[in-house]
Amino acid sequence: MKFSLFVHMERYDEQISHRQLFEDLTELTLMAEAGGFSTVWIGEHHAMEYTISPSPMPLLSYLAARTTTIRLGAGTIIAPFWHPIRVAGECALLDVISNGRMEVGLARGAYQYEFDRMAGGMPATSGGQALREMVPVVKALWQGDVAHDGEIWKFPTSTSSPRPIQKPTPPIWIAARDPDSHNFAVANGCNVMVTPLMKGDEEVVDLKNKFEGALANNPDVPRPQLMVLRHTHVHSVDDPQGWKVGAAAISRFYRTFDAWFGNKETPVNGILQPSPEEKFKDRPEFELENIRKNTMIGTPEEIIARIRHYQELGVDEFSFWADNSLSHAEKKKSLELFIKHVVPAFR
Repeated sequence: MKFSLFVHMERYDEQISHRQLFEDLTELTLMAEAGGFSTVWIGEHHAMEYTISPSPMPLLSYLAARTTTIRLGAGTIIAPFWHPIRVAGECALLDVISNGRMEVGLARGAYQYEFDRMAGGMPATSGGQALREMVPVVKALWQGDVAHDGEIWKFPTSTSSPRPIQKPTPPIWIAARDPDSHNFAVANGCNVMVTPLMKGDEEVVDLKNKFEGALANNPDVPRPQLMVLRHTHVHSVDDPQGWKVGAAAISRFYRTFDAWFGNKETPVNGILQPSPEEKFKDRPEFELENIRKNTMIGTPEEIIARIRHYQELGVDEFSFWADNSLSHAEKKKSLELFIKHVVPAFR
């Protein structure tokens, strides 16, 4: 079982500076590397303060210079907002800068709010077309000259400059949920990243079964890697009520997600208040006890047991999702417990 850190700068008010958030993200990454994590993942989001990352590339390039072993994952790049030549070139440059430690996750995008501002109001639900066209083109550009005449992009003979260090290509990951996206990822030789969000481990089993179905549909393709991304909060066994800290924070995160995803209010300086708790009074998944059960919250021993279950299912990588609205001090405490007690159980 590999472990990775999925982390962003996140800001819920204007009291904390962006510089401080940048330093906090760096500190968590250095902790993860020292703790034996395989990869740090940073995604792409625009004009929103609760997930700050207009491009993962500058952050990952900086981290490449501060680290030596941890791999650097752009997870994810939103395909409709990019051009394939730019994706290929920027990812390859990060691979050169990091001496072969780059990985990239490609996604179709989710927030209509972002599509309204970055793609002229294109429906977010149609982003999958860009993803499906981009993946094979980027892989071809990394190999050498290629011309492309697609439905979205057309360009004469071109190549990735520079070329990546990793051969034949750096790892590509696809964020997958439905059977078609699993099948596309496997058929194109891509690894698969899944997240059950607020659902329980039965959702992990369901996503794993979709992955297995895609493997069966593509028997001639070498088995790719499967990653599960989970909001994670570890508390000490000496603090039996510590789970409530994590559950309340993750509730705030998802209520904020709901406000952004709903796309009904105009943010002020990139900040939207979380949707009120009253809105979710009939939604059992928002009850703190259910958040505790369904996300990765618990003592080290409780978390070890659940990750062992994932390992038995065939999951190759567990990603510790650090975005949860908690303070940096609380995030550090949780990550320290994970590194000290959970990681060694899988070594």
